Amino acid sequence: MAQTRFAPDRGLTSRMVLTMFLLGLLYVVFVGVLIALGMRSITVLLIAGGILLVQYFMSDRIALFAMRGRVVSPQEAPELHGMIDRLCAIADMPKPRVAIADSDVPNAFATGRNQKNSVVCVTTGLLRRLDGPELEGVLAHEMSHVAHRDVAVMTIASFLGVVAGLMTRIALYSGLGGRSRDDRSGGLPIGLIILLVSVLVYAVSFLLTRALSRYRELAADRAGALLTQRPSALASALVKISGEMARIPTRDLREAEPFNAFFFVPALSGKASLAAILATHPPLERRLEQLAKISAQLGRGV
Repeated sequence: MAQTRFAPDRGLTSRMVLTMFLLGLLYVVFVGVLIALGMRSITVLLIAGGILLVQYFMSDRIALFAMRGRVVSPQEAPELHGMIDRLCAIADMPKPRVAIADSDVPNAFATGRNQKNSVVCVTTGLLRRLDGPELEGVLAHEMSHVAHRDVAVMTIASFLGVVAGLMTRIALYSGLGGRSRDDRSGGLPIGLIILLVSVLVYAVSFLLTRALSRYRELAADRAGALLTQRPSALASALVKISGEMARIPTRDLREAEPFNAFFFVPALSGKASLAAILATHPPLERRLEQLAKISAQLGRGV
């Protein structure tokens, strides 16, 4: 991984390695079960491999298309490009492509498999609501995701749940939905077994990616605040965006909700304890508390 001046985070690195190991193990077990139940291994591997390659190499294009975002030139968005140019110079990293999504939902996201193939996208709603330092704090947060490579890890990690659902449909439609041939009168309901295993795989992968997503947001807040030396500006942006979310129509928020894991602030979030476990982002209070500690450390010259 190319080194940048973004603050490294060993906790994030260890969590990414552990998550990928566990998801890889889960994937191997899942494929093994499908093959044991009669599905051709070559079919499983080709389809799963194809999905992974498309998602990995085209994640930036897919995200921009889904969010109706478009790459803009320095002439079209000079102030936005200027901020990113400055952050890239400070962080000593390649400049990502810059995109704007025409949405009133105030948010931003970064995606791409590496620093040379990345894009940072902001919505028109975000540009209208934040001042210069606040916007710079959000951009630093998003660019730290690229520097830490957690965007690529999240892209790969999220594909297992998609594969589980696809493999289930293929297995059921290919004739594996009946009972075991070993006992026609009371054999095992293979279709039900495939369904249960798929649900289990999806649930475990879902929880693992959610846990990683919450931690990576804290890591990005920390790295972005330390790079800009303005944790208060990032905190202000968090408070302002979270408050503005309440004024956005629920319909618009639900349209953006599938991208919560990649957003700066979740489009929709719950307050219940179960919702906290399933959330893509840590609570606002937790993020503000961390930024307040960073601000105190910088004030003491720590």
